[in-house]
Amino acid sequence: MRTTAYFREQVLRKRPYLRDEWILAVLAAPVRRSVQLDGRIRLWGYIPAIGRYLRVVTLTDGTVHNAFPDRGFGDPP
Repeated sequence: MRTTAYFREQVLRKRPYLRDEWILAVLAAPVRRSVQLDGRIRLWGYIPAIGRYLRVVTLTDGTVHNAFPDRGFGDPP
């Protein structure tokens, strides 16, 4: 899984509980996908371990740029 320096240096510092397998699961089978105006791609997937949806933001080439539990995205399945 490719990641940006921002993800490695900032996101993981703020959210050390994030697991690669959660991000990979969202990338493999998102429940929703949208493209931002800047071309970045937002993907959501439900992670039972945290009881929330995880939003993963990638660059256009699929490099992971950000990931966080999205409190505003739907109810758990």
